[in-house]
Amino acid sequence: MKLTKNGKVKVRKKGQNHFNSKESGNTTRGKRGTKENFIISAKKLARFMPHK
Repeated sequence: MKLTKNGKVKVRKKGQNHFNSKESGNTTRGKRGTKENFIISAKKLARFMPHK
């Protein structure tokens, strides 16, 4: 997870790290980029990012 300066939470799509060559082309292209509209409560966000 990454917190932008404007307070948006950006998250990578799951499953991007391992066995990507075996996936279909559509799956591989779908894993690119980050997901921006990630909904998480402030309490849970503070648990993952205690320095903010």
